[in-house]
Amino acid sequence: MNSDAQIIRTEYSDVMKKSYIDYAMSVIISRALPDVRDGLKPVQRRTLYDMYELGIRFDKPYRKCARIVGDTMGKYHPHGDSSIYEALVVMAQDFKKGMVLVDGHGNFGSIEGDGAAAMRYTEARLAKFTQMAYLADLDKNVIDFGPNFDETEKEPLVLPVRVPNLLINGAEGIAVGMATSIPTHNLCEVLEGVKAYMRNNEITTKQLMKYIKGPDFPTGGIVVNKDDLLSIYETGQGKIKIRGKVEVEELKNGKKQLVISEIPYTMIGAGIGKFLNDVAALVETKKTTDIVDISNQSSKEGIRIVLELKRGADVENLKNMLYKKTRLEDTFGVNMLAVADGRPETLGLKSIIEHHVDFQFELMTRKYNTLLSKELEKKEVQEGLIKACDVIDLIIEILRGSTSVKDARACLVHGVTDNIRFKSRISKKMAAMLRFTERQATAILEMRLYKLIGLEIEALQKEYEETVKNIACYEDILNNYDSMADVIVAEMDEFQKEYGRKRRTVIVNAEEAVYEEKKIEEQEVVFLMDRFGYARTVDISVYERNKEAADSENKSVVRCMNTGKLCLFTDTGRMHLIRILDLPCGKFRDKGIPIDNVSNYVSAEEQVVMICDMEQMRFAKLLFATKNGIIKRVDGSEFLVSKRTIAATKLQEGDALLSVQVVTESQHAVLQTRGGYFLRFPVTEIPEKKKSAIGVAGIRLQKKDVLENVYVFEEGKEKKVLFGEKEVSLNRLRIAKRDGTGTKTRG
Repeated sequence: MNSDAQIIRTEYSDVMKKSYIDYAMSVIISRALPDVRDGLKPVQRRTLYDMYELGIRFDKPYRKCARIVGDTMGKYHPHGDSSIYEALVVMAQDFKKGMVLVDGHGNFGSIEGDGAAAMRYTEARLAKFTQMAYLADLDKNVIDFGPNFDETEKEPLVLPVRVPNLLINGAEGIAVGMATSIPTHNLCEVLEGVKAYMRNNEITTKQLMKYIKGPDFPTGGIVVNKDDLLSIYETGQGKIKIRGKVEVEELKNGKKQLVISEIPYTMIGAGIGKFLNDVAALVETKKTTDIVDISNQSSKEGIRIVLELKRGADVENLKNMLYKKTRLEDTFGVNMLAVADGRPETLGLKSIIEHHVDFQFELMTRKYNTLLSKELEKKEVQEGLIKACDVIDLIIEILRGSTSVKDARACLVHGVTDNIRFKSRISKKMAAMLRFTERQATAILEMRLYKLIGLEIEALQKEYEETVKNIACYEDILNNYDSMADVIVAEMDEFQKEYGRKRRTVIVNAEEAVYEEKKIEEQEVVFLMDRFGYARTVDISVYERNKEAADSENKSVVRCMNTGKLCLFTDTGRMHLIRILDLPCGKFRDKGIPIDNVSNYVSAEEQVVMICDMEQMRFAKLLFATKNGIIKRVDGSEFLVSKRTIAATKLQEGDALLSVQVVTESQHAVLQTRGGYFLRFPVTEIPEKKKSAIGVAGIRLQKKDVLENVYVFEEGKEKKVLFGEKEVSLNRLRIAKRDGTGTKTRG
């Protein structure tokens, strides 16, 4: 063991806390949140830069996405290929981004939720907009580079993005303990807002909103809470309500159809299928009878979902129902969180524009400093060449008389003539007076003879004048705020002119959608469930006409109100609630639907013991009996609950619920075991307990015997049952005490 090694004792919770904070910050800064300056998450920035480095420009051929993903992962983003490809795909989807950053070729998914093809099949290249507005001037030292994950490459810490990408393309990301959700905006409006801020940096958010009206989603739609936008843009947080665009079309036969041509941004993907299912469910459950047919006619041209209506349909009420009951009206949660100055911060609209403008001035300052230094170098060289042309004969004499380039350079720069042969003393004297700079001397030594042609000397003079003009221009830009601002605005004007488009999303103050549900006419129906668990309801008149068949063919027959609920008790001791309205109501021979579909009941795991109307239990007492002979009475009001499933009774291990019946105090109960023991006693002997209690012994069972039936009848009335082949008169059995053995009867 190394003698210098030390064991540091520390609290384990402190180590965990520090490690978790480090991990959380790494996820926040390096993966999940965009930078306020370029509006890009690290994976997006690295992918775009890698495409630029690979030369996959907008005017070059497409390259396989697998190549782009592999190169990005190997050089800059070692977090798996799926995250890189997903980022690449999203940047190519025009229905997700305000401005597409990648020009995709192949199947890049659809607005209806179809995924992109595998990366080995798809191709991509940079979009022209990306190249011009996101990756220009990378060679002019406008941004800082840092080492990649293994310090073998350099990667940009931020891209020199010329437009407020954070607003234009929005952002979505989930970090540790925080998430960002920024809507997309219109390019022209955002740039107008930036210009307004540059003219007056005291501008308020309200004034900015004269230019930036609100979000502009690529899917269009209607923002209906215009008045809430000011608060959202001031605080960076809030909720935007979006609706799809619904139009009414008249058909030839006098009918109408609703056509949804734009959807809420939040409905992209699986949301469209969910919407169609929700509309179908509204029709099936008879929430509306106005919709005759639903069809999704969407194509590459755009969204077109058609709802065909019956004659005389209430169109406005139906629209409001779609807004209320489906995701045709949805909420977009705004949380404008981004990395600003190296830390996550929730930013308002003005703050984002402020950071963007500061970044633009930083980019321009670095760009023009780089250009100025190059022009100054060029000016120095040009001045040296012009001066050299005036003494060209002397320079030629120096070069011919020199034994090495070193001697010639020393003469040109410092006037050293020791090792050079001259034709005359005058030449030597003139050479000693030369004082070219190192850079000028290098240019002179590398100059070709054709440069001495008259026209070339004239061109050199013009280049020099151009260089002097450029230097004056660059110095003016660097030293004058207004001049630099003019350059930034001119660039924005070009982007607006070439890439601007009209707003897609309409922004209004709309009234809350009010939908009046048609009141269901309350009537008595009969619930029928066959032995296979298929259930339905029929009108009383239908039941009465088919009473004999209904009673013989169905396992459960219960009279109830169509607006009520049924309580379904199972052998596991649970009770499931069923809404009558969830069941189909139709003809006597209709099949019905599995009871599992409208409740939490699982036919494979539990058996139905009893089904009764919830209203009947309000003032009733229920007799519970288990296979092990445990019984109790429970007040029916304990089962008036809203939960879909509750524990109806407590069971001992290995026991199962056998029977649940409504009883009165004037009745007698008879417990019959499988072995033929009958025990009769008054119902009043059964104690009343809570549903959570186990109960008391009802009958003493013989070894390996179980309770098989529980009969209840009014005292004084004849009641006969069959046991085996023998008929047993229950009212003639001897009245005994609860918890007895009972009377043996042979079947």
